[in-house]
Amino acid sequence: MIVALAAFIGFAGSTTPAGAGPFSAMVRVIAILADDLFVGVAEGHLSGAGSVAIHSQENPDLTCVGQFASSAERGGSGQLQCSNGTTAEFHFQRLSVFRGYGVGSHSRGSMSFAYGLTADEAKPYLKLPEGKKLMHNGTKLALVNR
Repeated sequence: MIVALAAFIGFAGSTTPAGAGPFSAMVRVIAILADDLFVGVAEGHLSGAGSVAIHSQENPDLTCVGQFASSAERGGSGQLQCSNGTTAEFHFQRLSVFRGYGVGSHSRGSMSFAYGLTADEAKPYLKLPEGKKLMHNGTKLALVNR
């Protein structure tokens, strides 16, 4: 049953995007890690397990990858390992089967994220750095001064 899919994956449309397997879904993730904006994707599987890959918008060479597990009853949790040696642990709650938000602890600060939401929908769930706002800056999402 699709309801068992991991909450962290969100779902942007009514079909499975290219790259996702027949029993999985892949969606966009927006995250704030240690006052830096990260974007990427998560892929969740019918089992409740999944993977996530995000990168810094300011420094695309800074990437984080990890795994998560979830259930409809308890939400989920996971871990990230970043290319600069930092790590993060997180937990999340569902807003619906394919959309939600979470928080975590990054080795250099706090973490907040949203999945399956547009940038505007994600804003209430993201803890932005002081004096910054989330906007589309040309062709990409960016943190800009207020």
